[in-house]
Formats: sequence, structure tokens, C-alpha cells
Amino acid sequence: MAHYNILILGASYGSLLASKLLFGGHDVTLVCLPAEADLINKEGFRVRMPVRGRKDQIEIDSRKLPGKVKAAGPADVNPKDYDLIGLAMQEPQYGSSGVRELLDAVAKSGVPCMSIMNMPPLPYMQRIPGLDADALKPAYTAPEVWSNFDPGKLTLCSPDPQAIRPPEEKVNVLQVTLPTNFKVARFDDEASNEILRNLERDILAIRFDAPEGKIELPVKLRFHDSLFVPLAKWAMLMAGNYRCITLDGMRTAQEAVHSNLEESRSIYNFVVDVCVKLGASRDDMVPFEKYAAAAESLSRPASAARALNSGAPNIERADKLVQLTAREIGMSHPVLDAIVALVDKRLEANRKKAAA
Repeated sequence: MAHYNILILGASYGSLLASKLLFGGHDVTLVCLPAEADLINKEGFRVRMPVRGRKDQIEIDSRKLPGKVKAAGPADVNPKDYDLIGLAMQEPQYGSSGVRELLDAVAKSGVPCMSIMNMPPLPYMQRIPGLDADALKPAYTAPEVWSNFDPGKLTLCSPDPQAIRPPEEKVNVLQVTLPTNFKVARFDDEASNEILRNLERDILAIRFDAPEGKIELPVKLRFHDSLFVPLAKWAMLMAGNYRCITLDGMRTAQEAVHSNLEESRSIYNFVVDVCVKLGASRDDMVPFEKYAAAAESLSRPASAARALNSGAPNIERADKLVQLTAREIGMSHPVLDAIVALVDKRLEANRKKAAA
């Protein structure tokens, strides 16, 4: 069995993927803020998740897993020491001081890199045939940080599982609210794909010691040949996450989807059509009904809405990325245009306030 040394940038959402890798016997280094790093190095981290058919959630304690975890700052790691690198921060963070330099070292290291961002990195968009990735740059906070990547060495893993850090807990606790699978697209070279297939197999074999015996856990890693499978998340983001943003506040994802189901279905199916026109198979996409049913349990506003509400000057602009991608292939939708205009307006207000 292969043993891998894996670097993950971002300890919040990154700890969900890390818990799976550690459980599979691999070692993980998490790059995060100093306070988070100190806590994780001292106490490890916890991931809580619901398991179907069980009343109580389970809690995964990183200290009890076969793999070893450590946390570090951006300046304390050398990407060349790793077999695989995961990108689990929000897109605007990659342009920040310290992270920007590390990302450039990641690009130049040639180590295969897997993103679990809501926003596919620019080099991933370059892998999609017939798309002019340069036209998509306005959607990125700092598009230049991606310029040294070899697109074939960078892949995308759909961040479908939903998770939050409970505000009343320490920063090393992650609560999974929707335990779905990570769906990862292939790299261009077989040696890197082999790593993904091995990880998929190791995670599939995991069994958790519950009081009632060994049980299987949700949130698997699924390897796909198609570059479009991870883009299935786009329709969900446009119908749910970005519609949590309102003119003067926010609403839950459940309200965003179900308060006007026809509008939700319309924008959702439009985004699916965009992906299909790019080259996706309809079978790669998640049907609206299945998403709408899952959205019933999304009882809090999405992270983009929460960030805007707390005054963030930049958020991930997956909305703008989908709009510009659609425009490239001659498609548009009034609901999408309205979302982009609203987010532009809210960000402008936040930036004015910050500058005042």
C-alpha cells in the first residue's frame, strides 16, 4: 500500500479532507494561521458528521487516526517535500502575502495539485477545450498568482460536502452539515492519477469504531475521467449559495432555493446547460430535484453571504466566473446577471466602508 505525504493549504474545510487521508494512513501537513497551527499541533482537530441511520453524530479525532497531522505557516513548508498538494482556502486568500509566495512555490514544484475550492483555479479552466481562459480573469481576485502552474498538473475536486466551524467551539472543530462525496477529475498524467486512485481506494476501505461496531462513513473521494464532473457544483452555487445574498443581508440556502422554486430550477438548469455546452455529459450533473431535496437541510446562509455580511472586501466570485464562462459560449440568464450585479454592489459598499 502506497503511503503519501500530503500538504493542504487551509485548515478549516481542509480538515475534512485531511481526516479522510489520515484515516487512510497518509500524513498531512495543514497550512493555516498561527493560532490555528498552535492549537492543531497541541490538540489535533475534530470533525463531526452525521451518519445515515444513526441518531448520534460521530466525531473523528485526528489524534486517534493512523496518519500523522501537523500544522504550519505558509513560510514553514517546502512543496517539493510532498506527493500531493491540496488547495482548500477561499480563492481571495491566495493573493494574500505569504500565501501568494507559497502558491508560486507550489506551481514551480511540479507536484500534482488538487483544488477543493468552490472556484476552480484559472489553470483548471485552461484545461477545458475551446474556452479562452484569459476572458475569465476578471472573476479572480489575483489572477496572476496562477500563472506559473502547468494546467495538466492541477485538478479540481468538487467541494460538495458542506461543513462549518461552529462559532461556539475552538477553531480546530469542523461540523459537517451535508456529508456528500468529493468528486475529483483526472490529471493529464497517469502517475498523478495513480495517487488519486490509491487515495480513493484507501478512503473507501475506512471503517469507524462506533459503540455498535465498525461502521462505514460518508464523504468518499470519487475519481472521474471527465473534467466536467466537479463543475456539477456550479449549478448548486448559483441556485443556492449565491442566492443567500440579499440586498441588505442574507438568508439561508433552504430559503434561497425553496422561496421561489421555479426561479431556482430555471437558474440551476441554465448552469447545467452551460456545462453541457462546454462538453459535460448530462449524467455528470446532479438533477435539480436531488439538489432541491438536499437544500431542505441547508439551514444557514452560505459562506459567501456570511463573508459579505461581515464586511469582506473580496469573496469568491464563482457567480462572475459562471457568467463569463457562459458569455464565452454565447449564453446568459437574467437571474445570473442579477446575482453578479448584486454581489458587485455589496462588495463596492464593503470596500467604501473599509476605506472610510
